[in-house]
Amino acid sequence: MPSKKLDFKTGQYVVYPTQGVGKLVKVEEQTVAGQKVKMLVIEFERNHMTLRVPIERAEISGLRPLTSIKKMNEAIASAKGKAGAKRMIWARRAAQYEENINSGDPMKLAEVVRDLQRRTAADTMTFSARQLYLRALERMAQEFAVLHKIDLDEASDKIEDILGIPKEIDLNAAEIEDDEDEDVDDEES
Repeated sequence: MPSKKLDFKTGQYVVYPTQGVGKLVKVEEQTVAGQKVKMLVIEFERNHMTLRVPIERAEISGLRPLTSIKKMNEAIASAKGKAGAKRMIWARRAAQYEENINSGDPMKLAEVVRDLQRRTAADTMTFSARQLYLRALERMAQEFAVLHKIDLDEASDKIEDILGIPKEIDLNAAEIEDDEDEDVDDEES
């Protein structure tokens, strides 16, 4: 079965499913088990990691170019929908979410974000659900950031704003304001 030839260029951003967005920095030739193999060298700045993928295995590994802005917008729109059915036990759902995150597919990432997002400021999450949500959001935001030429934090905020996710309440903010008020009162005495 012939497979389509993936054409990558140096300097291009690519998505490696289990790591997220990286930059193809060069193509090099290495000798592995006595054979010369062309490798794509991908740097993941956020993880401080360099990955080498044999060109022949790029498609099998799931390496892909960035999605289009249109497809990213479709994924974000799907994350606005109603959460999926929660009839499975948590361990099985968590494994499914993990699989979706590691797929690198924007639509599957959007499913995880959709199912695990807080709908109101009063909603709480378990630690494991929050970790899965944040990983899925970060993977989406990595691609969104490169597509829109913004930084990762700004991309995460924009996605959450589009989805209407309530901002977290900073419980320490009230304490700081109270402490500052006390300092002012002491100086006036």
